Amino acid sequence: MTQRIIHAYQQHQISPKNNHVSTTKQPASADFKTQFGLALASTNELKISKHASQRIMERNITIDNRQWNKISEKVAEAKQMGIQDSLVLLNNAALIVSAKNNTVVTAMDRKEATTQIFSNINGTIIID
Repeated sequence: MTQRIIHAYQQHQISPKNNHVSTTKQPASADFKTQFGLALASTNELKISKHASQRIMERNITIDNRQWNKISEKVAEAKQMGIQDSLVLLNNAALIVSAKNNTVVTAMDRKEATTQIFSNINGTIIID
């Protein structure tokens, strides 16, 4: 069981201490544009609640780095549009994300999501 949890943390890029989605840092010699982009990205870093982290592991949901980055970008856009809570639909999963707090609140696989009614959201983000 412990190996599965460790593997899940590595697979989903979740830090077990603070439940943050990690991003790759560029070397200090990178140009200004790259450094500026990294600074902006770090302010949009998604956190994953303990509940969502458990659901991701229990349901064997895999979300690669490209998808996490896309989710972060789209949540930031949604936040600028005034959206506070959104449903994020992926091919294999559905996430409820608080744009207000940059936090993934819960996660379910896509099959399970088809039987749910989602309330208290004011936006939907579809990622393919």
